[in-house]
Amino acid sequence: MPSDEELMQSAGRGDLAAFEQVVLRHQQEAWSAAYRFLGDAAEAEDVAQEAFLKILEAARRYRPTASFRTYLYRVVTNLCIDRAERKRPLLPGSLPDAVSHAPSPADAFDAQERQEAIRAALDTIPPRQKAAIVLRHFEDLPIQEIAVVMDITPKAVERLLARARSALEERLKDFLQE
Repeated sequence: MPSDEELMQSAGRGDLAAFEQVVLRHQQEAWSAAYRFLGDAAEAEDVAQEAFLKILEAARRYRPTASFRTYLYRVVTNLCIDRAERKRPLLPGSLPDAVSHAPSPADAFDAQERQEAIRAALDTIPPRQKAAIVLRHFEDLPIQEIAVVMDITPKAVERLLARARSALEERLKDFLQE
């Protein structure tokens, strides 16, 4: 089975079937990252599609200096940051479940209240800090990969995360004391 990088190089030579394989492998990842950042399923779908269109347009210039996954996250993150700078999006605490394992009403209320508090707090921090938080804590990317995705140093990622955590702690202090 060819690697993503090999498929992208084939796509760069005009092989659309190779690009289709890349899209099928990674469309859920692209949508998930965009959804966690934007909080809107339709908008996340638009961002994922736009990301793959941009990647296809750049396929001839693609050079595998990092993993394709890192490249994809960079494109998706930049599109999300661009949209966030144009409007104030919401970030859900979790993706919608296909099958619900019904918690008790009190637990469900507490979880919803917690998600709403987190979402509201995340919406108040700058887009680059929010992107770092989403990539680190929701997409589980390591600091090194986030640095590549955001085109900054690992130290800059750590500073973004530290500022974001501090701001979130401040905004959630009343909620955390309960």
